[in-house]
Amino acid sequence: MPKKLNAYCPFCKKHTPQTVERVRKGRASSMTHIVRQKARANGIGNQGKFSKVPGGDKPVKRLNLRYRCNTCKKAHNRPGFRAGKFDLVEG
Repeated sequence: MPKKLNAYCPFCKKHTPQTVERVRKGRASSMTHIVRQKARANGIGNQGKFSKVPGGDKPVKRLNLRYRCNTCKKAHNRPGFRAGKFDLVEG
């Protein structure tokens, strides 16, 4: 996929040149409900619903891309899609 392309900007309400960047995972919070719930579950016995899912992860992950408008500098996301291999290229 090209790093720079023309796409619709919902803030400018028109097609503008935009740069594409991959969304990185942010730092996980230690106070979320699931983290506190897992901390309570540690102990003797079955780990319940926190055990590993049979079959493991999906073979293809969903991509999250951020489109940043070059005129207003605001960014928006689109619904992610699945791709086996993904590269951002100049062009």
